[in-house]
Amino acid sequence: MQPSWGYCECPGEWRLPPRRGKGGLFPSPAWSGDSGAAYSAAIKRKDSPCEAAPACKEDSRPARGDMRPRELPGLALPLLLLPPLLPPCPARSAARFDPTWESLDARQLPAWFDQAKFGIFIHWGVFSVPSFGSEWFWWYWQKEKILKYVEFMKDNYPPSFKYEDFGPLFTAKFFNANQWADIFQASGAKYIVLTSKHHEGFTLWGSEYSWNWNAIDEGPKRDIVKELEVAIRNRTDLRFGLYYSLFEWFHPLFLEDESSSFHKRQFPVSKTLPELYELVNAYQPEILWSDGDGGAPDQYWNSTGFLAWLYNESPVRDTVVTNDRWGAGSICKHGGFYTCSDRYNPGHLLPHKWENCMTIDKLSWGYRRDAGISDYLTIEELVKQLVETVSCGGNLLMNIGPTLDGTISVVFEERLRQMGSWLRVNGEAIYETHTWRSQNDTVTPDVWYTSKPKEKLVYALFLKWPTSGQLFLGQPKTILGATQAEVQWHDHSSLQP
Repeated sequence: MQPSWGYCECPGEWRLPPRRGKGGLFPSPAWSGDSGAAYSAAIKRKDSPCEAAPACKEDSRPARGDMRPRELPGLALPLLLLPPLLPPCPARSAARFDPTWESLDARQLPAWFDQAKFGIFIHWGVFSVPSFGSEWFWWYWQKEKILKYVEFMKDNYPPSFKYEDFGPLFTAKFFNANQWADIFQASGAKYIVLTSKHHEGFTLWGSEYSWNWNAIDEGPKRDIVKELEVAIRNRTDLRFGLYYSLFEWFHPLFLEDESSSFHKRQFPVSKTLPELYELVNAYQPEILWSDGDGGAPDQYWNSTGFLAWLYNESPVRDTVVTNDRWGAGSICKHGGFYTCSDRYNPGHLLPHKWENCMTIDKLSWGYRRDAGISDYLTIEELVKQLVETVSCGGNLLMNIGPTLDGTISVVFEERLRQMGSWLRVNGEAIYETHTWRSQNDTVTPDVWYTSKPKEKLVYALFLKWPTSGQLFLGQPKTILGATQAEVQWHDHSSLQP
């Protein structure tokens, strides 16, 4: 487990700038059953002296029914507290990792990720062409045969039309990576995660292992991953990350492995693992967001062998962060930061670093032409998600879905720019903060706390001003003549992009 994210700061991970160019290595496969043949050294996790802050009391948590505050959010109240701080955690020395969860889980998460707090998820692929219902369109249409998807195809496409025929229609005609990068920079996000390949198997780069079903050979005829990577790194201060689906719904090798109860490993050996090495060496993502285990255990995917290479030998070994979706049973248990489930927002402190991946569109991760205005979260609801998440030690990964031609729709762009406007005023209470001993206030609802122990600061973020005109805080313990309080206020118009 990672240390508590309250009073205790745990810096000291060894870190070098990511190396540019191809670099990197393509190792021989190191299966987790190799007893560490390819990776010789492990580190033993030391118990952290940090004490976890108490979880939120159930009766103090705000109701989750109505997510929209009555007034626009925007206040961060810093309190200068003077009690002594706990000592920092000792830094770990550089070490190599064995292909075992015990060794890999002991790796300290690079500090930049916890400091960042806010990222942008981008779901884009061939599913953006039908842009109907969900990014799971192919599965719902062909496998589950859900009526509305079957009727959509019957009403709009000829009987012989196959999902693969959407490929040439995925043109990305108006995709401008520089424009995307500028929007993401304006949002206040500190990292992005692009779906390099979703469960449909279409890769947004010219994968050598996805012949004729990739963005170079089909559709855009462009290396989407490369264009966005270059724009992000040249024009912004954001970290570049990639999502990758381990399995593919209808790949014949995966289906054959599945029919053998995953005793056969044709698909990970010939497709998944080569593509993962290719992605890391070519584009050097600092977030590798795995997903889609297809019901197969991590041993089938050789997840521990790959992660040992990623942490020991890869060109991003010092800065890369990973999530917890590396095989059936690994979620919320193994890996770097925990995601636990989609839209995960526990509302209380967790002892391990976590991320709330959620969507602006309440019903889909990909773009939907059939979405109505009420299907999109308001900026008030999004700010509430961010504040709650960060106060309880998490990061917020907020998703958008571009159109088939590569544009970010107006509603998504507006939400991103509104979030950026809010963060320009209140970012001090979000970025590089720690959790406090209390996550929310027990006297006044919709008040959430963050802290900066080194500066002896506590921030109270309140989502609406009390109708009484007075704000009462029950958690801070003040010292007469020593505690200072400041109110940071801005008018509602500042949330306009």
